Order: sequence, then C-alpha cells, then structure tokens
Amino acid sequence: MIIDSHMHCGVQNSDLPIETIREYLGRAGIDGACLYAPVEDIYDRYDWNFRDNAGWIRCRQRANRYVLDIQKTNPNFHAYYFVWNDFRREELSQGYRGVKWHRHESEPVYHYDDPRCEEFLQEVYRLGLPIVLEESFENTKYMVKRIDGRTPVIVPHLGGLNGGFQAILRSGMWESRTVYADTALASSGEISAFLDRYGSDRLLFGSDFPFGFPYEEIEKIARLRLDPDDFDRVSGENILRLLRLEKTGGTDSGEDRK
Repeated sequence: MIIDSHMHCGVQNSDLPIETIREYLGRAGIDGACLYAPVEDIYDRYDWNFRDNAGWIRCRQRANRYVLDIQKTNPNFHAYYFVWNDFRREELSQGYRGVKWHRHESEPVYHYDDPRCEEFLQEVYRLGLPIVLEESFENTKYMVKRIDGRTPVIVPHLGGLNGGFQAILRSGMWESRTVYADTALASSGEISAFLDRYGSDRLLFGSDFPFGFPYEEIEKIARLRLDPDDFDRVSGENILRLLRLEKTGGTDSGEDRK
C-alpha cells in the first residue's frame, strides 16, 4: 500500500476537494493519503498582526471536520488536526490520526507560552498522535526539545522549510529515533543522503499537493531504485506504523486513542 503522507485538502478558501485528491492519487497508483487542511483555512498567513476571532475559529473547525469526515468514509485517508492558537485539545479525541503544526518565518506566531499550548501537547502525548512540524529553524529546535520523544515528530520537506536540509542535519535532530522526515519537494540527493545516514525506517513519502504532484513525487522515489523492502517502508509502511494502522490496513476508527 502506497500512502502520500502530505496532502492539503479543503474547500473554503482553497479549491482542493477530495474528488481532486482522488483523481491525482489514482493517476499515480497511490492507495491513500494523509490530509491536512489548507493553511488559508486556519489563519491569515499574510497578516503578521493577525488576531483570531470567532469567524476564523469556525473556519478552522469546518476545515478540520472536512478531512475528518473523509477519513470516516474511507479508511485509506487519514485526517490530521491543524492546530492554531486556540489549542482546542478537546477536538483531538474525535478520531484524528495526527497533528499539523505550521507557520513560516513571516507569518503570525504560535503562542508557545500559553498554558493551553502545554495542555494541548499533553493531550497529543496521551493519544500518541504524531506531529508534522513545519516551523522556523529555531522554533523547530525548541519544539523537538520540548516534546522530547513523548510523541513522534515529522519534519516535512526533509527540513526544506524548517531552515534547510543541511541545517537540520547539522543540528542533530534526526539522531533521535522519534524524529522523522517526509520527502515532499525534497531533492533526490537529500533523500539519498538521509537514507544513507539513517536508513529507511524514518522517512515518509509525501507530495505536499497542490505544491507538488503525487505522480511526480513517487516517481522521484522510484528512480532511486531502492531495495524493495526500503521502498515499501518509505512509500507506506512507515506512516502506517506511525499511525498505528500497519496491522489493520487503515481500518482503525481511532476509538482506541481515546
């Protein structure tokens, strides 16, 4: 089973419906995907002084529920909860299989010192949800240290938007067995360098659709001509293991996480 571990899906401020996702996956021969809401449905990424309000909270909740409803009708799609500064920990137990934590250097910041942030993280640890962490380099280091192995962390793009591949490599963050990477939009050279240093157990295939396309990104992995076992781990087995679905083929309802 091939799983694209990094796709954006939403219909409010972006035109990324599940029907489009299915079409692209089918064209690539990919069986399923991890779905995140588009950033545009979570906060105003272009306003450094962004202040949350009831309208944005409702938009976020609709965006997260959209991917969760897709998961409920197709077990090969896996919904991630996209968190922002309201840190609604009570929503995590609805069946989400992971958490998306995202901002870039020029965007509004997470309130890391808010007590609700720690309460949210504690619930993430309790449920064993992996966190896809796309942040500035300094905040990535801070969060990896703060989480301290209590739940898996996935650095997307092989660190490309977290300060760069080499910066993450030099920092030693990937020395931890609980810190993973995804391949979305990374170069073949970076993918090979990671595999040579750390092996295939902590690398996840992803496309970052719509910024990358599943058929192009999986072909990039195929061109590396990996050992079949390594290809299977990178293309699907690793993410299913992280989501604790490897024995069920994606049929877990999430009830056991409550």
